[in-house]
Amino acid sequence: MPTAIAVTSADLALPPQDERTVPAVVLEGLDREPLDRALSTLQTIVETHGHLVVLCSQAVDPAVERRLRTLRSLLESDRIALFRPELPPLGLAVLARQLRQLASCDLGPGVLASAGRLLTHYIHAGALLASVAKLDRVPVGLKSHARSWVPGAHFGVLAHPEPQLVRIGPEAALNGPEFATRMLVARGQLQSEWVTDTLAKSWNVQGLREAPLPAESARWWGTGRLIEFCSYLPDLSVLYQLVTSVRRSPCHWCGIDVIGDRCVFCSATAPVPEIRAG
Repeated sequence: MPTAIAVTSADLALPPQDERTVPAVVLEGLDREPLDRALSTLQTIVETHGHLVVLCSQAVDPAVERRLRTLRSLLESDRIALFRPELPPLGLAVLARQLRQLASCDLGPGVLASAGRLLTHYIHAGALLASVAKLDRVPVGLKSHARSWVPGAHFGVLAHPEPQLVRIGPEAALNGPEFATRMLVARGQLQSEWVTDTLAKSWNVQGLREAPLPAESARWWGTGRLIEFCSYLPDLSVLYQLVTSVRRSPCHWCGIDVIGDRCVFCSATAPVPEIRAG
């Protein structure tokens, strides 16, 4: 069985991108279950798949994260990775689907889990907001805060990879990817075609689809009056080439092959090379 890729709610489990995309494991309500039942659920998943990678939004209820860390500790397992990237909920859902695509390939669990950090660099995630008064994920100046109270004002916000905020007008633009992508759009309580008609064209996206707005999005962005968007690499062959082009090495603590300088399973970091005197 391939490594399991899990999300904490069903609305973060996007439909398959292709026929090879493995299903997401949905851990919804894990914090509301009795501890022994939740423990049994997680143990069964690990025993079935060998390893489990859980993607958790930074806007998730703190009780969910606490329960996940408690369960991992009780299982005393280095086969469960908790990954909380600095992505808005829709971007996190896209990243989870990319890892589900890669889970069907010949990648070890350590490399697959490490790929999450690598692929975040190729995700452009943001939103169109009716107000930035409660936005604390992206730097907001006093002038933008004041403009939030102007009726009809809209703001284009890029949260990742580089924060950017503009007030929507004829010259408004957000920095987009320099490579071919597709775009996913999730509409909240805001009526506008700026994302689909203006932003998507300026970014030269190769395809556009819509998805339901994740429940955590309103908390992440500080308002329910938004349209969230995410531009991403859709093709499995490109994702696979990116991941396999990076040098992999065994974790010095648990021995699993990883890419990067930190093992996502045991959290060990690569030792600093000793500098010998000449």
